[in-house]
Amino acid sequence: DFPQYTRPADFEGHVVPPTLLSGNHKEIERWRRREALVRTLERRPDLLDSADLDEQDRALLKEVLEQRR
Repeated sequence: DFPQYTRPADFEGHVVPPTLLSGNHKEIERWRRREALVRTLERRPDLLDSADLDEQDRALLKEVLEQRR
């Protein structure tokens, strides 16, 4: 699952990522998938070992892991 936001765009210091406000549905879907993979990596990395990830998912995970270095 991915983080979900409601209105307003800024609430008590929590800001909605600009990607979600952009209206670019392809980028929004990519952001959601990336966040879902990040949550799985943080909470249940064992599930990723047996997951049937496509090329795009593997690229997103690689991007996340490189950013964490």
